[in-house]
Amino acid sequence: MGFIARHGLWSDEQRRVAAEVMHRIEADGVELVRLSFADLHGILRGKALLTAALPSAFADGCAVTSTLLLKDTAHRTVVPVFSPGAGMGLTRLQGASDIIMVPDPTTFRVLPWLQSTGWMLCDVYFADGTPVSFSTRQLLRRMLDRLAADGLGFVTGLEVEFHITRLTDPRLALEDAGQPGTPPEVELIHQGYNHLTELRLDRIEPITDILRRQSLALGLDLTSIELEFGPSQVEFVFRAAQGMRSADDMMLFRNAVKQICRRHGYHATFMCRPSFPNAMSSGWHLHQSLADGAGRNLFAPDIPGELLSPLGRHYLAGLIAGAAEAVAFSTPTINGYKRYRANSLAPDRIVWASDNRGAMLRVVGAANPAAARIENRIGEPAANPYLYLASQLATGLAGIAKAAEPPPPVDAPYDVAAAMLPTSLGAALEALAQGNTLRECFGGEFIDYYATIKHAELRRYEAHVTDWEMREYFDVF
Repeated sequence: MGFIARHGLWSDEQRRVAAEVMHRIEADGVELVRLSFADLHGILRGKALLTAALPSAFADGCAVTSTLLLKDTAHRTVVPVFSPGAGMGLTRLQGASDIIMVPDPTTFRVLPWLQSTGWMLCDVYFADGTPVSFSTRQLLRRMLDRLAADGLGFVTGLEVEFHITRLTDPRLALEDAGQPGTPPEVELIHQGYNHLTELRLDRIEPITDILRRQSLALGLDLTSIELEFGPSQVEFVFRAAQGMRSADDMMLFRNAVKQICRRHGYHATFMCRPSFPNAMSSGWHLHQSLADGAGRNLFAPDIPGELLSPLGRHYLAGLIAGAAEAVAFSTPTINGYKRYRANSLAPDRIVWASDNRGAMLRVVGAANPAAARIENRIGEPAANPYLYLASQLATGLAGIAKAAEPPPPVDAPYDVAAAMLPTSLGAALEALAQGNTLRECFGGEFIDYYATIKHAELRRYEAHVTDWEMREYFDVF
């Protein structure tokens, strides 16, 4: 009996779909299958297996080094893994020991931009069959399972802004290597500041049409492509989905876009605010609601004139109460905090409003109460989707558990006296450390692990002498 069967790691559906995947691989002539898992940052890591090796992976999984769990965004291992407990008191991670990637057959795709190559997301386990406690996909699954036990489903819809540029120099000279390496040189595909104009949208169609076709071929439920406000900025919008799908789709979409663009001579980035002249920050707006077993929207108000049901109001109150400690997951990069500016279509304080894009939380549905939902405009597109969704669900459900009521809505979100959002990653990590909701829900071990990795990234940034400092001080003093 193999590792997966011995530890009962697949559901009946996964076992059934695994057999279908093997038949499809043979029928479609697939020669290679990429197995990947999402690390702490939402970066896919894994291996590419020849299809002859896939039956073994479907029985015993695929081993990778546990140091993949301990890297920052420069891919540096930030703890001494060959010390006792890997420097974190975690004996199962010391010595760069193995963890096991277990493929999820329900995520299988044939990648349309590659010849004869399949793809699957994986969950990661320790050698004794227990889930890796730092697996972000497992963390979201546990929360969704608890919600399902109460007969509820989590419904989310994605609006994702990002930048597409034309690649002029990939910077692959010998001296460009490093951790991180030199970023590529690029040029714009549109000059910006022509929001939603058809003429500019037509000019970028050569690449957006490729992305549209490939996204649909992947089974992504894309609904619109929009020319965004900033230079070289676009937005892709997806139909709402329930459960894990939105997070899995975001992982697939983000990596597909970067790979497809690169193959066609473009560079796509989900970095929040690139250092382009006149750049606009990119956001990831997350629409959310709860549904019952029949799919009925439980945020839809029963009373005419109300914006949300009582359940929706309690959930909204939870998002407000837990906003500060959740920011570390919705905006996990140092760069992302440069987006929080007044009068910028991004929030700068913890408020909610009815259909107001300046508020952190925008309640939508006045024109169609049956579709009532909450849009959180706080996120950056580089966020790990599993942690972003899980942080929203955790804080929202905390509000429901307390039957909390939100404060009154605001009309002027940039002028009202209200608690400000953390203005830096350091401040966000401090708010996370001081909070209780996410520590209780995710577990103290996970919160401490997350903070350890992100603080290492922060220390590197603080030790770096920036161009601004050189211009400001080098000559004058």
